[in-house]
Amino acid sequence: EDVAKTAVFLAGSDSDYITGTVVNLDGGMGI
Repeated sequence: EDVAKTAVFLAGSDSDYITGTVVNLDGGMGI
């Protein structure tokens, strides 16, 4: 669920200015 919400956010226009950032997700995963 956390991964899906993060993926939707990153695919949307709200994340236009997020570049070169590691997004830490639940369970120690990062994208």
